[in-house]
Parts: sequence; structure tokens; C-alpha cells
Amino acid sequence: MMDSQENVLDPQENVLDPQENVEESEKKVYNNKQEILARVKELAHGDEKPEKAEVDHLKTLFYKMHSAEREAKIKEYLDNGGDPAQFQLLPDEYEEEFKAEMQLVREKRAKIFLEEQDEKQKNLEHRLEIIEKVKNMATSPEEANKSYNDFKALQQEWKEIGSVPPEHSSETWRNYQLYVEQFYDLLNLNREAREYDFKKNLEAKTKLCDEAEALAKEEDIISAFHQLQDLHQQFREIGPVAKELREEIWTRFKNASTIINKNHQQHFEELRAKEEENLNQKTALCEKVENINKEEKKGAGDWEKFTKQIIEIQSDWKKIGFAPQKMNVKIFERFRAANDEFFSKKADFFKDLKDKFAENAEKKKALVEKAKALANSTEWRSTSDKLIALQKEWKTIGMVPKKLGDQLWNEFMEACNHFFEARSAARSGNNEEHTNLDKKKEIIGKLNELAANAVDNAQEAVQKLTEEFNKIGHVPYKEKDSIYEAYHEALDKIYKELHISTARKRLDNFKSNLKNMAKKGEDAIDNERGRLMRRYEQLKGEITTYENNLGFLNVSSKKGNSLIDEMNRKVQKLKDEAQLVREKIKAIDAENKD
Repeated sequence: MMDSQENVLDPQENVLDPQENVEESEKKVYNNKQEILARVKELAHGDEKPEKAEVDHLKTLFYKMHSAEREAKIKEYLDNGGDPAQFQLLPDEYEEEFKAEMQLVREKRAKIFLEEQDEKQKNLEHRLEIIEKVKNMATSPEEANKSYNDFKALQQEWKEIGSVPPEHSSETWRNYQLYVEQFYDLLNLNREAREYDFKKNLEAKTKLCDEAEALAKEEDIISAFHQLQDLHQQFREIGPVAKELREEIWTRFKNASTIINKNHQQHFEELRAKEEENLNQKTALCEKVENINKEEKKGAGDWEKFTKQIIEIQSDWKKIGFAPQKMNVKIFERFRAANDEFFSKKADFFKDLKDKFAENAEKKKALVEKAKALANSTEWRSTSDKLIALQKEWKTIGMVPKKLGDQLWNEFMEACNHFFEARSAARSGNNEEHTNLDKKKEIIGKLNELAANAVDNAQEAVQKLTEEFNKIGHVPYKEKDSIYEAYHEALDKIYKELHISTARKRLDNFKSNLKNMAKKGEDAIDNERGRLMRRYEQLKGEITTYENNLGFLNVSSKKGNSLIDEMNRKVQKLKDEAQLVREKIKAIDAENKD
């Protein structure tokens, strides 16, 4: 009797890995959604059987491209200065057609599945009939000899039967092999024919062993595995060999198969490990986007900053390969949902911002109209108060788009300036203003003289002249800007010329006093250094505050320019004092080192 192991294969050896079909389908490259749709139509309307792995792969690719196109359109729209609130995503001309064709594919797969189940059941019944017939032939040597030709016909008929339900496959095969072996063992009268069959079967199985061993050198592991499945099917369909050779030929074929199966298993273990790594990387990117969604966005700048981060994350996502099949769609849907949430909130923010801009614009337009209505008034005092109040109110209104904001500001200031110039012209004959002008010019002359001739008490003299200048009343309107500029130009010059020498003198005096301070003990110097450090940090804070405030000033008005100049002088003065404090700290550190 033939060894029970011959041709009875381990079920795991010829069961295709689900990932294998994914690998095969991934070999084809699709460049766009049209190509994917064309392939889905082929599966829906052609004679080809749609495989689940390929169908899932096509669906994933389609929506990956679909999402990438949508994100690219949003980015292009925003990069070109588009209003997020006005963006409309047009329907995809291919998506609805893709959905309809995929539904046909699913219906086709369901129909094929039912047909295959029916066919497998019929095949099972057919094979059971053959097993029963062979069993009845293998009852005695006489019966076996008499039924030899019928037996050969049944063997051929068995080979032509298709697959059966998986749960019955192994059992039917073992029973068939059992009765075939019994038949050959009982075959006596036609011994020559039996020996001839054994010889031909041995030649055929030896050839299959040669082919299986050659597959170990095949570079394409997937192709080698598929070829091995075909060899197994052939091996199973070939009849038995001589009893003494059965174990040997089976062991040789099984050993060759083991090498191919191990290579195949290792290949998919590496593939699964890579897919798990890809899943971890994609999960990390999902978490990054989800964390960005949790971040507080205080203004348009924050939204643009995070948008750049999101786009970089999307770019990283595209570089990562597939995740495991059961998670590939889920992780993509999670990533897409996080991105959709971000861009949806961003669109809401800019819509609210646009509404706020519109509200601010209406408020400023109302102030422009009020200013224009007062521009020709001759009630100098009351109208001045009203326009000044309007200017203060203007500053309380929030931002509007720059182009419109500049336009409204120019109209507003044009109306204000029209009134104040008219008022100045009406007062141009005022002798008091001319007297004030002469007094201010005299003070400016004294300041310039101090700048040219440094004296010990220069700082006190400058302070006194500054106080006198500020007490003097108005000058003629047309002269106010020029006298203001001359005054501050003189102050700039005197501070520039005198501050350096004064600062140097103060630093030298400080260094001299360090010796006396050191005599009081180490704590005295340390306390002084601590005081200076606190002063230094305080100055830095003040400098930062002034510089921030400078950014909010509108420089389109003359008053704005004057205020900016004044603030710039204060900033420079604070920076000089900070530098002096820093030099003092360095002097203390040098003293401690000595």
C-alpha cells in the first residue's frame, strides 16, 4: 500500500496568502483616477473574475488620489489669495461613476461566489461517486484485473474535476488515494501494465522534483510560489510509483517545496513588518494633525503657520507605503478626517474674520462721512474737539483689509487736514504764534550750541531748555512741522554727541567706586550686580514694548510720523542705557575674577 503521506499535502503549503494578491495587483501602476476607473469597468463588465484584494486596492488608490487632488485645489486657491469662505469644491466627475461601477463589481463578486459554491458542491458529489466506484473495484485481484481500463478512465475523470468545498478537500483526497493504492496493490494479472504505469509516474514525478528544486534559484519569490502550486497540483494528479520508491520521491518533492514555502513566508513576514512600520508612521502623522487641531489659534498668522505644517505632513504621508490591508483604509480615513477638521475650522475662522473686517469697514466709513461733514466748518474750537474725538474713536476700531484700510484712512485724514489747515489759515495773522515761533527757534539755537560745545552740566541745561520749549504755545500752522523737526534734530544731535561721553564718564566713575564697594564685603558687590541685572531685564522689557507698539502705528499721517520719530528716540535712549548697565555688570564680573 502506498505511504499515506504521498500526495497528501499540508493544507498550509498550497493556501495562497491573502497578501499575495495585493502584491500582484500593486505591480500595475495607475497614474490617475481615469486609469483606475477604466480597470474597474473592465472588472464590472468583462469576463474576468474580480479578486477582493485587487478591488480593495483600486478603491484605496482612487480615494487617495481623490483626496490629494482636493487638497491641491484648496492649497492653490489659498496660495493665490483666495477667500477660504468663498471656496467651493466642485463635484468630482469621476467619483459618482466610480461608485456605480464598484457596486456592479460587488454584485458580480457576490453572484460568482454563489455560483462557485454550487459548482464546488457538484464537484464534491462527482468525486464521491468516483471514490465509491474505485472502492468497489479494489475488492479482489480478479475484480482489479477485470476493471483496469475502467479504473484508468476514472483516474482521468478525477483530474478533470474542479475544486470542492475546502472543508471536504483533504478528506476526499485521502480516501481517493487510499482506494487507488489498494487497487494497484491488488492488480496482478496485468502486472506489466502496472509496472509501466509505475515507471511513467516515477519519470513524471522526478521531473516535477527537478522543476521544484530549480525554483529555489528563482529571483521572483511570488512567481516561484505560484509555479510551485501548479507543480503540486500536477504531483497530486499523477498516479503512484513503485511501493519501495514512494517515500523517497515524496520526501524529495516535499523538501524542495519547503525551501520555496520558507522563502515565500519570509518574504511576506518582511512585507508585513514593513507594513506595520508604515502603519506606525502613518499613525504618528495622524496624531500630529490631531494635536494641531487641539492647538489654540490666536490669529491669521497662527492659521498660516499650522497650514504649512499640515502641508508638510501631507507630503510626508505620500512618501510612506501601504499599511496592512485590514488597516490601510481605516488609517487613511482617520488622516483625511483630521485634515478635513483642520481646513473646515480654518475656513470658519477666515469667514468670521471677513465678517469682522466688513463690520470694521462700515464703522470706519461712518467716521469718514462724519469727518467730511465737518471738514468745511468754521466753528474752530467745537469742530476741533469733534474731529479729535473721531480720531480717537478710529483707533479703537479693529483691522480691515489693507487696501481698503489705506483708502479709508486717506479719505479720513484728508477731511481732517482740510479743516485744520483752514483753521490754521484763519489764525495765520496771530502775533502770539509768531512770538512763540521765535522763542522756539531761540531754544533750538541754544541746543545746537550745546551740541557743538560740550560742558559738564550739559544734561541739566538740555533738560531746562526742553522744559522751556514745551511750555511755549502754538506756532503758525504752516511752521509747526518744520520747527518740530528742527527741535528734535537738535535733540538727536546733542544726545548723540553728549550721551557717549556722559555714559563713558558714568562707567568710569562706577569702576572707581567698585574698589570702595569691595571693601564693604563680597555681599555688597553681589547685591549691586543683582540690582543691575534686574534693571537690565526691565530695560529689555521696555524696549520690546516700544518696538511692538511701533508696529501698530499707521505711518501714513504726519502725526503718525512724528510719534514714530519720538518713540524711536526713546528706544535708542533705552538701548544706550541698557548697554551702560551691561558694561557695569561686566566690570563687576571682572572685579570678582581679579
